[in-house]
Amino acid sequence: MIMDFNNQLNVKAQFVNNTLQRLLAEQTEIDSNLKEALKYTLEGSGKRIRAALVLLCCELVSGEVNHNAEIAAAAIEMVHTYSLVHDDLPAMDNDDFRRGRPTCHRMFDEATAVLAGDALLTLAFEILAKKIDEPAIAIKLIVQLAQDAGPAGMISGQMADLKAEKAGGSREILQTIHTNKTAKMFRCAAAFGAVTGKADLNQLNCLCEYGLKIGLGFQIADDILDVCASSEQLGKTAGKDIKAGKITYPALLGMEKSKQLEKELIDEAIEALEPFGREADTLRQLAMVLLQRKR
Repeated sequence: MIMDFNNQLNVKAQFVNNTLQRLLAEQTEIDSNLKEALKYTLEGSGKRIRAALVLLCCELVSGEVNHNAEIAAAAIEMVHTYSLVHDDLPAMDNDDFRRGRPTCHRMFDEATAVLAGDALLTLAFEILAKKIDEPAIAIKLIVQLAQDAGPAGMISGQMADLKAEKAGGSREILQTIHTNKTAKMFRCAAAFGAVTGKADLNQLNCLCEYGLKIGLGFQIADDILDVCASSEQLGKTAGKDIKAGKITYPALLGMEKSKQLEKELIDEAIEALEPFGREADTLRQLAMVLLQRKR
């Protein structure tokens, strides 16, 4: 069952990859060196979970993946990739590997990596503004992305994460960091799918709740894997959270309580799907896959 679903995710990931390649090829006025860096970062073997979530939520409420969902999925993957490029910089997490190969600043240089991240972020908003075929939907997507990826969302979480290094913190602080840094982008992905599928308000709220819960669960799993998995499994440097003095769920609660909390969040995410009935079984499977992931 899980194997079949993973195959479905791989199909979604390849669909997103093809869209990203096409959109980047259309950018004919970009400096060649910068374009090479963008191509390199976007072609990394990412799981495309956030982008797949956009497509799955759109399918749930409308019965199919439409053009707007395709563009929205590409946009959210661009923003996620930009965040990784900047996270890996020496001034941030200072990592040498991402998605199983050298990070952007190692493959090119720091200045190029900064500009590549900047370019991906702004390009995401450009394609939403230009390629979504209904202005009202485009506006909703742009506002949602600005809120969840911006200074009160993902960037806020990154700032709080940096401030907490070696300073410690409470469970409340840690939840605030993870909610902003990770979970809000999962919520954004779910909202993107709902909006492009023209969901009603109740459907939108349920999917946003689902996205937020699986996002938090995903981050706890990430914390756990940083302790338990190898660098080869992760595609990035294992154990870096401990070395950086970051507060994580295993460090704060211990391994068993962290796993218990992760399971509770996944259960709450699945509960949020109740109004959709059996039609939401694919999203229930996604939640379980995230709970069982090894990388």
